[in-house]
Amino acid sequence: MTTYVRPAVSLALLMTLVTGALYPLAVTGIAQVVFPEQANGSLVRDDQGQVRGSALIAQDFQGDGWFHSRPSAGAYATVASSASNLSPSNPVLAERVKGEAAALYQAQQGPVPQALLTTSASGLDPHLPPEAVAYQIPRVAAARQLPVARLQALLEEATLHPLIGPPVVNVLAINRMLEQLSH
Repeated sequence: MTTYVRPAVSLALLMTLVTGALYPLAVTGIAQVVFPEQANGSLVRDDQGQVRGSALIAQDFQGDGWFHSRPSAGAYATVASSASNLSPSNPVLAERVKGEAAALYQAQQGPVPQALLTTSASGLDPHLPPEAVAYQIPRVAAARQLPVARLQALLEEATLHPLIGPPVVNVLAINRMLEQLSH
């Protein structure tokens, strides 16, 4: 019996050591050397070095003077990140979307972009399509007393064109650029 148990236990311990300790340490070490910013959370810092957020996580910007992220089912909390799991036929979802659409609707701009009404799968997606950010420009321009053309230029500058997929705008990044305009 020990001829079978001893090798099995030894192999289990060896694999636990390799896959549970050595491999994660090696991957972490390589990531720290090759991709240090990403490995440490893609943190965004202000001029004083204070962390203002992460380029990978949406934030809840309040007030008319800021571009708003898409809604979050988990209130932008990383621990509770997830989708709402409400089906399209659920009346609770329909009421939430109707309320958001009514609050954001601006007659001269047409319908509210879907990205401003629906949550992402994680509830923390920091990106919006450029059209969803452009929809917010008149509100932000009025609140900050800035020319619409200046904010449109800011949007063009903040738009990312990934190798695969449609163009996107990181809301934290464009709000940081907006903050720099007022300094």
